[in-house]
Amino acid sequence: MTLIGQLALALALLLALYSIGANILGLRRRGDDLVVSARHALWAMTAMVGLAAGALWSGLLRSDFSLEYVASYSSTTLPTVYKITALWGGQQGSLLFWTLLLSIFTAIVAFQTRARNAEIAPYVLIVMAAVAVFFLGMLNLVTRPFDAMIPAPAQGTDLNPLLQNYWMAIHPPSLYTGYVSTTVPFAFACAALMTRRLDDGWIRSTRRWALFSWFFLTLGNMFGARWAYEVLGWGGYWAWDPVENAAFMPWLVMTAYLHSVMVQERKDMLKVWNLALIGMAFALTLFGTFITRSGVISSVHSFTQSGLGPYFLTFLLMVVIGYSGLLLSRLKDLRSPAELESYLSREAAFLFNNLILVGIAFAVFWGTIFPVISEAVRGVKITVGPPFFNKVNGPLALALMFLMGVGPLIAWRRATRKNLVQSFAAPAAAAIVAGLFAFYGGVRHWYVLTGFSLAAFVLATVVVEFERGVVARGRMVHESPPRALVNLVAKNNRRYGGYIVHIGLVFAFIAIIGSSFFKTEIKRSVREGQSFEVGPYRLVYLGLSSLDTPHLEDLGARLSVMRNGKMLEVLEPAKLLYKRQQQPATRVAIRSTLGSDLYVVLAGVDDQSGLATFDVFLTPLVSWLWLGGLTMALGTVVTMWPNAREREAIAAAARRRMGDLERELAIDVRGA
Repeated sequence: MTLIGQLALALALLLALYSIGANILGLRRRGDDLVVSARHALWAMTAMVGLAAGALWSGLLRSDFSLEYVASYSSTTLPTVYKITALWGGQQGSLLFWTLLLSIFTAIVAFQTRARNAEIAPYVLIVMAAVAVFFLGMLNLVTRPFDAMIPAPAQGTDLNPLLQNYWMAIHPPSLYTGYVSTTVPFAFACAALMTRRLDDGWIRSTRRWALFSWFFLTLGNMFGARWAYEVLGWGGYWAWDPVENAAFMPWLVMTAYLHSVMVQERKDMLKVWNLALIGMAFALTLFGTFITRSGVISSVHSFTQSGLGPYFLTFLLMVVIGYSGLLLSRLKDLRSPAELESYLSREAAFLFNNLILVGIAFAVFWGTIFPVISEAVRGVKITVGPPFFNKVNGPLALALMFLMGVGPLIAWRRATRKNLVQSFAAPAAAAIVAGLFAFYGGVRHWYVLTGFSLAAFVLATVVVEFERGVVARGRMVHESPPRALVNLVAKNNRRYGGYIVHIGLVFAFIAIIGSSFFKTEIKRSVREGQSFEVGPYRLVYLGLSSLDTPHLEDLGARLSVMRNGKMLEVLEPAKLLYKRQQQPATRVAIRSTLGSDLYVVLAGVDDQSGLATFDVFLTPLVSWLWLGGLTMALGTVVTMWPNAREREAIAAAARRRMGDLERELAIDVRGA
């Protein structure tokens, strides 16, 4: 399998290079056969990368410690599910997994463009193949996943205990899918610039790819936050860690892009913005990969120090310089006759929305790289912590929430005073009422009052939009409100799916405010039978339990959760010891409700005194963060779903293709 994997990766690299060369020659000579051959080469490349990934998975599942990668990230006692996830648990394997996803997406694009976008398809495939060449070059020449270990050890080192969690099977694949799929709209943007086809055709061709990328970036960030919340044992879900930031920045820029393209489609404006944003998003995915693998920035997520940093930095600079030069050379072609007519218009709201999102991304970027810059300039690494990010991005987040409420209701081109009063009376009233409720409920912090008011404002705008649409449809086609609601969303899924996403963002915003400003933390040491109180709960320590397996030792504590004299459930936080690496870990216990989370960590046990020490956090509204993530995912699915017009267009295209095949068959029969 080692030889098969190495050979498959070498062939994949040759096939990617051949595809680039064949497409270039085909474009120069106008040879359709060469272009078709280049497309077939990419399908073969995908098969080879899949074979290599299968070979490495086979080694992990068989505990083949003659492979250095398997010996470094697996063991005979590692559960099977973690042997599978170990493919992306180490540096070489994660790059192979990245390349596998890139190959699959390249093959899909090659299939989708075989009968459409003929003018730009070869350029798209050249760009995607060039990206694949870089990653395949790394796998073949720099960080080889099939290097042998001689002599083979009898036992492997094992997977990092922090990665032995079911979120390991969900978070990295989701985030990698979001990262890698940005290559598709980036490749189409490059092709549009190279061919000077700079209308919104490339945007229409990649609309679902952009949504697909945003969907998985959203899930990846949310799953990562939940993983940190459950596993690290510090009571939080986000620490502004450099790699967390690296995952957050492409999400911000892709969010800006998805709003900006609507202005180009509707008003033929912001062409440069859209091309710049998609290039920035792709570059930020490479930047995140550089951070993870270079070792220049310390992070709990980073791989160990390696020699990959210079290669990734060089490739990143080549992409940024090359794409920027291409974009600058086409500025004359990107001029739009349309201009911004008023700052009180929907297109202006979208523009300000973009500026704020990019501003947040820049603040995060600056805070992430500042330690590196300070060390290079002054010789001292100055760490930028959460206070900087919170102080800078907090006000920007409030402005973003305000624009989320303004954008859906304000008119295109120019809003009149009558339009503003009619549209914003109800949302403004909802904001004032929410602010008063929070104030009389004891909230005095200006940020919290403003945040809750703006959350009510945005939710009210969404309700107003749905209510208007349902009422108008009911009057037009005489449907009942539930049926009108379903048909309204089905026929205008992009618009109303976006509103559902806005609801999810509001839920997440409320959760961030509640969990940041109102968290309670206590630390108590108790003996068996003793109790202590946290907020409305009384926790009774019932004793210890232990479990010893060949893989780990599990020392757990049992706590009865009481409220108003009634027992609700028994929580079992634990301390774990993974035997292969002799590394301790924590298993937290969480009782979640929509109102708050009771989060319990077993900090330690004193055998002599019999005291068990617990860190306990009572965090309001944190469940709304996960609910918000699911709501955003639902809204994205609604937005991506083909509406009636698109389904009819797909069916018509299928009928045309069938008619063409029937005519070709009839000609062949007559010729015979």
